[in-house]
Amino acid sequence: MTVAVLVVDDSGFFRKRLTEILTGSGQIKVVGAATNGREGVELAAKLRPDVITMDYEMPVMDGISQSGKS
Repeated sequence: MTVAVLVVDDSGFFRKRLTEILTGSGQIKVVGAATNGREGVELAAKLRPDVITMDYEMPVMDGISQSGKS
């Protein structure tokens, strides 16, 4: 079984590195990446991943804000 993951982080380096680490297992597929929380919420609704990794401190909307609030 392959696990679908959405990576959300404002750092391009960490998005790339985390994607490399996760896909290296062969059992995880990164289905998308977002640069802030708001984009992450939108992609989560669209892509329906099994797991979301999210930085907790980002511009626009951080990883602990509720959707609809900034």
